[in-house]
Amino acid sequence: MAPAISLQLYTVNAALEPDLDGGVRRLAEIGFDTVEAFAFVDRAAQLKSAFDAHGITAKTGHAFLVEETIPLPDGSVMTAPSHADTFAAAKELGLEIVIDPFVGPDHWTTREGVERVAARLNAAAAEATAHGLRVGYHNHDHELRPQIDGKPALQVLAGLLDPGVVLELDLYWASAAGIDVVAFIEELGDRIVAVHVKDGPMRDGISTASIPQDQTPAGQGDVDLAGALAAATALEYAVIEFDHSEGDIFDAVQQSYAWLDATLNKQEVSA
Repeated sequence: MAPAISLQLYTVNAALEPDLDGGVRRLAEIGFDTVEAFAFVDRAAQLKSAFDAHGITAKTGHAFLVEETIPLPDGSVMTAPSHADTFAAAKELGLEIVIDPFVGPDHWTTREGVERVAARLNAAAAEATAHGLRVGYHNHDHELRPQIDGKPALQVLAGLLDPGVVLELDLYWASAAGIDVVAFIEELGDRIVAVHVKDGPMRDGISTASIPQDQTPAGQGDVDLAGALAAATALEYAVIEFDHSEGDIFDAVQQSYAWLDATLNKQEVSA
């Protein structure tokens, strides 16, 4: 069965903040019935109300599980919600997987750093099990650039995680790090249950330290999205995301949805 097509709500958060119901309605009109929640712990009830009104569910969501404090781009520091509050909100919203979206670059350059991340994800997963939830991790480029014993740090992490902890591979950032995404997915196998479907030109110097301004709708850039989707045999969720897009974001999302829907249907027919 083809994976569910989803959208990371960070993509359209600027539109959702002033008009949550209107923004969710536009997503439903595009065709989404599944989304990936963003900043959901303090607004689970409001999100669920808007989702319910428009026939949408959130099965995955991003929340910090490894770090207790997170430095923000403006120099301030965010305190992450407790695991107890995070998992309670996840259950209220109907999530299946809570995915940590970011652990800073300094933790991926040594085996000890990666072991620390793995231990914290494994501990969070043990807590999540009591709530009927799974735990995962989402990458950027900085988890894949450092090599530890000849392997990308994220691959080392995968080998240290308990079997129930999953990965959500951001295909754009993996490509930016120089990874062959198809080979990487084949290597990690069932560990990858979600991907971020994100596209754009690939060139030297792309990193999260300076987000590119020219990301494109899926299928219009240089990322081998179709190959990655075909290789991801355990895929449950194909999640569209933009870090940035020029022009109307809903139009860009609609173009990505149309490409992803056609690509997944074609692959299912040929399987």
